[in-house]
Amino acid sequence: MGRVALATGLAAAVLASLAAMPDADQRLTFRTRLDLVHLGVTVLDRRNTLIPDLQATDFEIWEDGKKQEIAYFAAGDSQGGDAAAAADLHLGIMLDVSGSMDEDLRTARTAAIKFLNTLGHAKDYTVVDFDTEVRVAQFGPTDFPHLVERVRSRKAEGYTALYDAVGVYLDTTSSQQGRKVLVLYSDGGDNSSHMRFSELIDLLKAVDVTIYTIGFLEHAGGGRFELRTQLRQMAEVTGGYFINPTSMKDIEAAYEKVRDEIAAQYTIGFVSKNAKLDGTWRKVEVRVVKPGTKDLKIRARRGYYAPYRPADKPPVRRGPVR
Repeated sequence: MGRVALATGLAAAVLASLAAMPDADQRLTFRTRLDLVHLGVTVLDRRNTLIPDLQATDFEIWEDGKKQEIAYFAAGDSQGGDAAAAADLHLGIMLDVSGSMDEDLRTARTAAIKFLNTLGHAKDYTVVDFDTEVRVAQFGPTDFPHLVERVRSRKAEGYTALYDAVGVYLDTTSSQQGRKVLVLYSDGGDNSSHMRFSELIDLLKAVDVTIYTIGFLEHAGGGRFELRTQLRQMAEVTGGYFINPTSMKDIEAAYEKVRDEIAAQYTIGFVSKNAKLDGTWRKVEVRVVKPGTKDLKIRARRGYYAPYRPADKPPVRRGPVR
């Protein structure tokens, strides 16, 4: 059976890390050293057809206008990749079970289970369901029946702590190595989180998780445009995208598209030539330089926050004791 945890401790850890950062008008910083920067990269042609057969030599990585050396490369496990050589896939499913999802929860549960059934090759699964509280369970491949039962068992009730739920997921999976993909099913509302939306976006910029958001907005009432915008921003800042289905047919098409993207995703890593531990935002651009290719669309996170180490304080000079 998977490990279950309430949000109290994990969310507190995430929020504590945010509280330790400078104010919003200062530089966002982190206290740990991270040498290898990982990027999940999806490449499409002008017709939005996935390009799965590129090699490491077909890519260039640029950071703040300076070319970087690729230190790690793994293709996906689609037609152009080798499943054995692909980076481990850690799959996350996040389900909004708050009261506002009452009319859509049955559809969301069904969609999540169908999606999970299409991806049986993940190394592990992290399931997050949330209302006023956030609950996390992690399962291995042999625990799949328990995972499905957990998704099916949830009922819609309580308020919505969406931002905290994403923060808890990021904290729970922070030590995982390989490809990390989160599929979020929600109406996008939040009326219970301690974390602000702006803080969540800053946190998403700092992680190597690709998020796909499935928005159930038909019964969301007022503010649909804002909810849609926020769900889209949460996905796009990580290199994923937002889907707004209107029927189960749309949902099935959506998870097939996400499944194909995961299979065709490249994992690229580099060690920045900028060794400063200054916590600054660094812009990253991924380019495809394979001869004969043009008008390609590349989806990847657009940068990251550098590691941060406070400067050593000068020794205190004391005068003579009188």
